[in-house]
Amino acid sequence: MGADAVTVFLCGDVMLGRGVDQVLPCPGDPELREGYVRDARDYVRLAEAVNGPLPPLPVGFDWPWGDALGVLDAAAPAARVINLETSVTRSDDFAPGKAVHYRMHPGNLPCLAAAGPDVCVLANNHVLDFGRRGLHETLRTLSRAGLRTAGAGSDATEAAAPAAVPLGGGRRLLVFSFGMPSSGIPSDWAATGSRSGVAYVAGPGAAAVRELTGRIRQAKRPGDLALASVHWGSNWGYPVPRDDTAFARALVDGGADLVHGHSSHHPRPLELYRGRLILYGCGDFIDDYEGISGYEQYRDDLRLLYLAALEPDTGRLAALGITAFQARALRLCLASPEDSRWLRQLLDRIGTGLRTRDDDDTAPPHTWTLVPA
Repeated sequence: MGADAVTVFLCGDVMLGRGVDQVLPCPGDPELREGYVRDARDYVRLAEAVNGPLPPLPVGFDWPWGDALGVLDAAAPAARVINLETSVTRSDDFAPGKAVHYRMHPGNLPCLAAAGPDVCVLANNHVLDFGRRGLHETLRTLSRAGLRTAGAGSDATEAAAPAAVPLGGGRRLLVFSFGMPSSGIPSDWAATGSRSGVAYVAGPGAAAVRELTGRIRQAKRPGDLALASVHWGSNWGYPVPRDDTAFARALVDGGADLVHGHSSHHPRPLELYRGRLILYGCGDFIDDYEGISGYEQYRDDLRLLYLAALEPDTGRLAALGITAFQARALRLCLASPEDSRWLRQLLDRIGTGLRTRDDDDTAPPHTWTLVPA
């Protein structure tokens, strides 16, 4: 990765609610208001039906992260950024009009802390699943645990503010988080001057680019790196709308060194633009989706951990390390050689401006490195 590079760990959606919450030491109320499932424990049973029984419950707080923790410890990234795709609350205020609601009990927060995230981005379509009371408890719980957040707050100013991760030498990684309606975020979840909510962007237009890049330029100091984390797009499919591509590139033109896209249930295209990495959709990372049928061709059971090594003075990508996992029994396990090969070929096919590093034939099959082409 390079001794002088700033390595940032990125992943897609981390959903520690519902079935995952039920197997941890402090399970919350399992009530659900879904069309076919009324008890979160049913998702545990579905996972066991597909991949075998879990150990005696409760499992340890580190169980859902599985083999990913060893990879993270070995990489020792300078910053760890995740999209926390759940509220952290005891609230029973189910958001009306939503088919699915995610919450984890605050007592299970050690599970999140096990991965040591430096920033939890929250501008997504599930953080207000249990109303503004649930959002307030989420923000309060994360803050008391010393976990930085971005993308949600008590008002628009707080929701829009970047999280700042010290990198040493006075440098910082600034993480800006925002979400779009294309990911399912209701417009009335938007934070305003007098209302809590998420940093909401109505669409990938010129006005949004001007507003966001203006915030990046205003906050960024010499030596800082800026990460734009956006929750957007459809759950399934590889094509990226032309407007989204133009938007991501405009963010780079305006000062973003890395674009971290998420919401899709599987990895979507990635590209190198002006030397900067754009991840259009990182795919799911942790959830309770085992046993849910449909869209099998996308292999949403396979998950990717990204380690982006950035040149500290320019923000340009030096290398992108990728490790492949498979979700089994609500736990991340290193992917098989066959599944890892399938993912490598997929990213080669849908990615732009990157190639597999020449010496990667000596690496374990579940790990590979992409470098500028």
